Parts: sequence; C-alpha cells; structure tokens
Amino acid sequence: MEILRVENLCKTYGKNESLVRALDDVSFGVEKGEFVAIMGPSGSGKSTLLHILGGVDTPTCGKVFVDGTDVYAQDGEQLAIFRRRQVGLIYQFYNLIPVLNVEENNTLPLLMDGRRVNRERLQELMETLKLTDRAGHLPNQLSGGQQQRVSIGRALINAPAIVLADEPTGNLDSKNGQQIIELLKLSNEKYGQTLIVITHDENIALQAGRIIGIEDGKIVRDERIR
Repeated sequence: MEILRVENLCKTYGKNESLVRALDDVSFGVEKGEFVAIMGPSGSGKSTLLHILGGVDTPTCGKVFVDGTDVYAQDGEQLAIFRRRQVGLIYQFYNLIPVLNVEENNTLPLLMDGRRVNRERLQELMETLKLTDRAGHLPNQLSGGQQQRVSIGRALINAPAIVLADEPTGNLDSKNGQQIIELLKLSNEKYGQTLIVITHDENIALQAGRIIGIEDGKIVRDERIR
C-alpha cells in the first residue's frame, strides 16, 4: 500500500538571473512501512524535499499525497492538523522545549492537539528508548544522544503516517549516532512506521531498505537494496 506519493514537485527561490531550483520535477512513491534513505551533497535539495513532505514548506509546483490526502489542497488549519497527526519530524538539533521534562516533551504533540495521552504507549516508548529513568529530567540534564531519543519519542507518540528525520545523527558522535539509527530501525520494524531519513552518510543510508539519491534538485538514483 502506497502511503506517500510525490508528483512533479518543484521548489524555486528568487527570480530571473537569481532563480534557484531547489527541487526540479521530483516524482516518487513510498510504500507503507518502508525505510527510505534520501542521500545527496549539501545544497542538493534533500532537506527542502523533507520539509515539503512534512508540510513545513510549500512547493512552487507539484503535489504531495500522504495516505491519500492531497497535502497542499488543504487550508491552513487543516495543514496544521496534518502536521500534528500525520507526520513525525526529527531534526539534527533536537528542538526540545527547555522548560519541559522528558515526559512532557514526548507528550507535547498530543497535548497541543487536545488529545488524551495513551499512558501504555508512552510507557512502552519510554522503555524502548531507554528513557524511563529520565522521565523527570530537563533537556539540559541529558546527553546529546538522550535528547535525540526524546525527539524520536515525540515524533512517534502520535503514531504518525510518516516519520521524517533530517540528518538525525549529524550532531552526535559515531557511537551515539549508530544507536539512534538502531532505534529508528526498531520503530520501523516494531511499530511499522514508514521512515524517511535524510543523510549525506552512505553508511547510514545502507541500513535502509531503499536509497533515493538527489543532486541539483533532481532524483539521480532510486535503488532498493533489500
């Protein structure tokens, strides 16, 4: 079952001589439960693509369908609900709320959406992410790897249609980085999450089931590796 469909997506900045094509006629689909790595050098358009998939940035042209919904045919309020419920975003720099503890950061998407916290799911996530004994800690009391685990929990708490990770190991050492990738793989396998990871690291990309390569805003590679 196809959970994501991207059709003729483009994103441009500037005009005339200063026109920059960040994405240029990008089309692909992703099946439910796939683990896809999107690779490319700095400035290739991969982060722009991820932000458009997540409803954070708007395309200049083209369409994005998530679970059958035309994302950018929605009005502002519908798009905000889509971002909260259908997409889990993981960033390189964690983006945790400094005055909230681990449990509060994890449950924030539910509370912002006015939804009840599923305590059983929260407990399972905290145990899986090895954060149970850190539930009451603030972000500044955690290591970088622990903070990234909190951001993963926050992305998964809503059981979103797609989890999008933008260079999730870029701010970590190799040991913590590999632990984060293992946790993302576990979420893909255990919870059946559709996972799309943006990376420039081929060692990380090779742990996915499929690699999409982007250069100069165009797809230059789309290969299933397992």
